[in-house]
Amino acid sequence: MEALYKNTSLSLLTDQYQITMGQGYWKQGKHNQPSVFQLYFRKNPFKGCYTINAGLETALEYLENWGLSESDVKYLKELEEGGKRLFDAGYVDYLAGLKLDVKVYGVKEGDAVFPNEPLVRLEGPLLQCQLLETPLLTIIGFQSLVATKAARVSLATTSGELLDFGLRRAQGPDGGVSMSRAAYIGGCRATSNVLAGKLFGIPVKGTHSHSWVMSFEEEEDAFEAYADVFPDSTVLLVDTYDTQRGLQKAVEVGLKLAAKGHRLGGIRLDSGDLAVLSAQARDLFDKAGLQDVKIIASDDLDEYKIQDLISRGARIDVWGVGTRLATCYDQPALGCVYKLASVDEGKGRRYVMKAAVSCPSKASIPGALKVRRYLNKDGAFEKDLIHDDENSLPAEGTDGLTSYELLPLQWDGTSRVNAPRTVQDIQKTTLATLARLKDNHTRLEKPEPYTVEIDLVLRERRDALLTHLLKK
Repeated sequence: MEALYKNTSLSLLTDQYQITMGQGYWKQGKHNQPSVFQLYFRKNPFKGCYTINAGLETALEYLENWGLSESDVKYLKELEEGGKRLFDAGYVDYLAGLKLDVKVYGVKEGDAVFPNEPLVRLEGPLLQCQLLETPLLTIIGFQSLVATKAARVSLATTSGELLDFGLRRAQGPDGGVSMSRAAYIGGCRATSNVLAGKLFGIPVKGTHSHSWVMSFEEEEDAFEAYADVFPDSTVLLVDTYDTQRGLQKAVEVGLKLAAKGHRLGGIRLDSGDLAVLSAQARDLFDKAGLQDVKIIASDDLDEYKIQDLISRGARIDVWGVGTRLATCYDQPALGCVYKLASVDEGKGRRYVMKAAVSCPSKASIPGALKVRRYLNKDGAFEKDLIHDDENSLPAEGTDGLTSYELLPLQWDGTSRVNAPRTVQDIQKTTLATLARLKDNHTRLEKPEPYTVEIDLVLRERRDALLTHLLKK
């Protein structure tokens, strides 16, 4: 992997048409026109009614390191299409010397966001904002999707501990690292991903696999050997052969450890009826005086399976969620979009929008958008209002509601406005956000949509512009 990215940068982590459009802007003399772009999504994922914003800090780090390397420049100058050089050498040289001068306004990670609200708003030269479309979409879209899935699973576990076991099923190394970061933001308490632990300071936890057990002739020898190596943190996987017998052997190991002043950390169930088996395991350990041994479960878990197991009386302390979290199995993409909202061609701001006459749900909102969030007297989220940056709103709303703006300035054109946030701090924001969302918005079955209103000024502008566009 290190050799793969040697002598390159991530500045070419973009779609080809972003760079070809950039050359078009450059040749037409439009490249420095002040513009506004907004990144948003049209529908909450997983048939839910909220989304957890994630990926902003990664995006800001990307901006900090943006810039073409020598090998990037060489590659672009040599690209051909139809037997001819695709890019003018002068244009590539312009890109090579380019320093980003883009302002970024963004929702902080861990906060809730809803359809059609901008997660980030970019203001800057047209060409520069265009080049940033694809990396922002892939960074923020994917991490927000995973963080939302993790939040849903975390809420389903009620008081149980949630672990990210998804690396081995993730979409490659890059996806695996981003997934573990976002899963922690969404509510996972630890990860099996050692690299993510190193990079982000996430607690690392794990058990052992079936291969450890199978490498010994007898299952009890495997258990005792592992306990000998890790006498105070052993978690035994008990279903390699026969789960009932595996549980009995784990009890014996637990008693031997206790006699030596140590403690069996737990056992893991990875197959079978987890509700029944966990109840049986709890009963066995409790009767043996090993009440502090934790019952850990895995086996293609998600929020719905966990909810069902709990309703059936499962006695599970820790939930290891892998495939269905890492791949966002039931919806593998959030569907974020990135749209131009205004451009200044020297005559003042000109508002633009995607009309989408054949599919009105895809119509965009023209203007530099902001979002005001209103809270009731108990601190719960009541509603959001999408409005224009030229329309300032009072902090006090109607009916005694208080409010705050969702998109503060995050990047002032050359650098961060605030110090980088840790994933630990961001997770606290997520937990506070979930506590402020009403249960009717977060429940799995028949959740109620959260109220998002569009300011009258924006609605009138959109309708007038749509009428104008349809006359063309």
